[in-house]
Formats: sequence, C-alpha cells, structure tokens
Amino acid sequence: MKHFEDTICAPATPVGGGAISIIRVSGPDALRLADSIVQFHTGAALSSEGYTLKYGTIPGVDEVLVSIFRAPHSYTGEDSVEISCHASSYIVQKILLLLVAAGGRMAEAGEFTRRAFVNGKMDLSQAEAVADLIASGSELSHKVALSQLKGSYSSELKELRERLVELASLLELELDFSEEEVEFADRAHLQGLLDKATAHVEKLVDSFRTGNAIRNGVPVAIVGAVNAGKSTLLNALVGEDRAIVSDVPGTTRDTIEETVTLGGILFRFIDTAGLRESSDRIEKIGIDRSYASIAKAQTVVAVLDGCAPLPDVQKSFAAIAARLAGGDKKLIVLRNKVDSYDAIAPEEFPKMDRSYNCFELKYPAFGTYELDPEALAGKLSEYLESKDVPVPEGLEVLDVSARTGEGLDMLKERLVASAGLADWNGASLVTNLRHYEALERALDSLRQVSIGLDRKSPTDLIAQDLRDAIAELGSIFGAVTTEDLLKNIFSRFCIGK
Repeated sequence: MKHFEDTICAPATPVGGGAISIIRVSGPDALRLADSIVQFHTGAALSSEGYTLKYGTIPGVDEVLVSIFRAPHSYTGEDSVEISCHASSYIVQKILLLLVAAGGRMAEAGEFTRRAFVNGKMDLSQAEAVADLIASGSELSHKVALSQLKGSYSSELKELRERLVELASLLELELDFSEEEVEFADRAHLQGLLDKATAHVEKLVDSFRTGNAIRNGVPVAIVGAVNAGKSTLLNALVGEDRAIVSDVPGTTRDTIEETVTLGGILFRFIDTAGLRESSDRIEKIGIDRSYASIAKAQTVVAVLDGCAPLPDVQKSFAAIAARLAGGDKKLIVLRNKVDSYDAIAPEEFPKMDRSYNCFELKYPAFGTYELDPEALAGKLSEYLESKDVPVPEGLEVLDVSARTGEGLDMLKERLVASAGLADWNGASLVTNLRHYEALERALDSLRQVSIGLDRKSPTDLIAQDLRDAIAELGSIFGAVTTEDLLKNIFSRFCIGK
C-alpha cells in the first residue's frame, strides 16, 4: 500500500455502463487537482465550501459536474471531489491522465475505503460490509450488509470485548499483587460473567451458517435418478435453458450451479448427475459429486420420476434419504412429470406401453399415477423402514411438472420457507468467514478460561487465555490489525472503492 499523503484518483463507476461516469479523487491535493484540470464557471474548488456542486469544463474533453467534500466530512475523511462526466471510456481515461499529470496517483483496490478506516470513518467490520453491500444480490443480503455498515454488529462486538477487558483487568491486578496472594476477582462472579460471554460468542458462531447462506445464497441440491427431470427443473427455476435436457440417460455428468432470488432470498441451485449404478468412469465421478452436493446443501430437492415404476422410485428415494440421516438438512420431495398423466385416460393406463408417444421415456411398467401425493409418501416411508433407512421428518410429496410449470409456485414457497430467513429480525449475523474464524478462536480461548477457573489454574495462565479471546474479538472490527491483514482485506475491493 502506498503513502496516504498521496492524492489518489480512480473511476468509481463502470465505464460505458450508462450515461454518466464518476471519477473519485481523495487526498490533501484533491481540490487543487480539480482546479488544475477544470475551468469552473464561478469560483474555484479550493475556495468552495464542502457539499458543493460546481459546473465546469475540461477543455477539449467534456463538460462536468464536480462534487466537493471537505475533510473530515467525506467518505474517506479527507478532502475529496467526485467528477461526473459522460460515460465514454476515452473521456474517463483522458480525465484520469490529466489528474495523474497534475500530481495525482491511481488508487489501488480498496484504497478509498482503507483510508476511511484509517481516518476513523468506519471500523474494519463496517469497511468489509461496504464490499458486501456492493456485492449484495438479494433484498435480504442487502439488508444484512446495510445493518452491518451502520455499525450494529461491530457495536455488539465492542460491548462484548469491553466486558472481557473488565474481567481481564481484575485478573491483571491480581498478578500485580501476586506475592500477597490476593484475589480481586470473585471466582464465582467471574465464572458467571464468563458463561454469559461464552454463550454470546457461541450464538454468533452458530449464526454463521445463516449469515453465509444470506451472503452467498442458500445451497440447494437438485438430486434424483437419471431422467427424473432435474435439469428441466433447474431450467424452469432459472427461467432459461441453463442445463442440457435430453431423454438419453446420464446426460448430466457434472454439477451445474445457478443462482435465483426467491422471496428476497438468494438461492444457489445445483443440478447434479443422475443417481444410478454405472460402470462409466466419468459418470461415476459425476455421481460422487452428486452425493457431495447433498452433503454441502442446506436444502435437498429430491426429484422422483412420476412415470417410473414404484419400486424404482422407492429405490431412488432411499439412496437420497440414506445420505440425509443424522443431518439437519431440509428435504423437499417432488413427483415430476405429472403432466404426462393427462395424456391418457386413467382406465387406459394399465393397457398402455410407455413406448407410446405420450411419454418421452420408454417404460413397459406402470408409474405412480394411481397414488395421490400423501399415499406415495406413505409408500416411500414404508420402503425406507424396510431398509432401515431413517424416514425424513415431515416427509411429504409435491406434484409438479417441470415442463409445464405446474406446482412450481408451491415449490418456490416451500423453498423460501425451508431457508428460514424470511423473518430475519435484524439480529446480528456473522456473514464473513474471517469473522467466523476469529470468533471460533475466541470461543476456544474462553472455554480454556472456564477450564482454568474450574481447575483453579494459576491466574497468569487464565489471564493469557482471556487476553487471546479479547485480541480475537478486536481483530474483527480493527482494534488489533496487521499490515498483512489489511492488505488481504482491501485487495478484494474494486478499484474506486
């Protein structure tokens, strides 16, 4: 990272993405640089007050509007200007060249926000929330990032850290009088305060799963036997032909991932290879990845082929259910291709071979058409019990047609409900992996403190574990930082922010 005494500049908007582009300039010479390249119609930038909008001309380049911000009342806490020009790549590059020639320097990734952090305009967790806000892809992720940017999350961490500092100060005082063997901190009271702090950190650690799902999307694995209609379902949910659809079994050999926003929540749908016994080495790799997707998913959508014989459907579902045993995943079971049932009168069904053109697949046996969803769920449960496979809690079947869209609205409602995020009440959520890892380390240290108290360990050992926990919490919002940490964080920002 270069010197903060420099005046930096960079485009703050995508070039050519609209009618207007904005070039941000920040640093001690920001106003002078604006005056050196812009001919203002009235007055100069240096003589203007903050929060002023001035009209001017950059000779031979463009007519511009310049927003002026005086330190410390700017995003970075420094004197800043923002030059609004037409969104031409030539114009933007020309203005940047003029600014650099006048003494400015091109900003590094995240340098504006890093200066805001260094100048006390925001703490480190708020700075990271800026990146999350820019990257937010759903209403809910936007709400969470905005809440963190306003400081509610970091305020909670600071308050928690202060409580631990108070505890540590009492222990440190004992160390100063170690020869007198005086206890300034009542151990029972200390344990009670420690239990509350530990429970608070545990709650934050546990919130990471929810926070990560909000930030990156709820992972949903679409699984089932070959030709059950998984790819057709993915295409229907996405609204475009994202996955190849074919009546040739085993078309999908690898996982395909797409994101969709439903009910203000971002979902990451993963279409997987069909589950079946296969001797094909490549297909077997795809099937292994299908099972891996089940392990990583928060919600599993099991797609059953409504045109397949009941024994095949049961066997296919058992392979999925066995992978869910003991987990906390949500399961949604779909019987697909119900539109095919309308092609033949019910009384004719037993007489028909599935090779007739009303069905894409050729099944000489009967499907599950004669069972309503509740009865099919019962048959699936009976089969699982006979195979000693745990029956998923609340097992029910939804009838859908991925081809026609029948039942998809109900599926979307179930997906939103399964995420459990729609009723988020503003409580603090950990959405950042760095924060999560720091909290886990803090939690481990707090547990060591508790063990030390229980074993009546020496005060200096207990105090060290408590200091470690305090340091980990402080690293989240920037009370404790290193140059490498800051570089790692801000290098992920876009240029101009």
